[in-house]
Amino acid sequence: MTRIILIGPPGTGKSTLGKLLSQRLGMPQFSLDTLRWDYYAEIGYDEALARQIRETEGFPALVAYWAQFDAHAVERILADHPDDCVIDFGAGHSIYDDEADFQRVQQALSGCHVVLILPSPDLDESARILTERQMQSAPPSDLDIIGGIVEQYVKHPSNHALATTVIYTKDQTPEAACDALVARLNL
Repeated sequence: MTRIILIGPPGTGKSTLGKLLSQRLGMPQFSLDTLRWDYYAEIGYDEALARQIRETEGFPALVAYWAQFDAHAVERILADHPDDCVIDFGAGHSIYDDEADFQRVQQALSGCHVVLILPSPDLDESARILTERQMQSAPPSDLDIIGGIVEQYVKHPSNHALATTVIYTKDQTPEAACDALVARLNL
């Protein structure tokens, strides 16, 4: 069994690289950012409450609300797709401040190729690059918080602790990054 799990901060190219790997290796690709809503609903996710949190407390509070559902979503996508596949996580699906949730996810990922994607081994440089990317697409109401969120995700220790492989993509095309990853994983 070869399951490749792509993790990393927002804007690193997880979905793009996932699509390329899927095509190259002839394996299906699944995106946890797309599938998570059904998994969240299994354990009580409330869309109306999420909207209220977003409107009254802002995006960071919404991310905190989502966090309570993330470990379950990871366990469920891995249970639903036990065979050869590529799964790209959302940025928050590899960020855990709760030790019990981190251990659940670490256990669920055992035996998988977990690839952390960053632009650069220099975490400050990675945060700068990814913040610039996010600033181009973020809603105006979020512009003042984007840098802090991106930096937190770049430097969060759970990303590095979950990864079995790290690739750096600065100055590479997505195709070149795909080639490098396939060679690195010996696939």
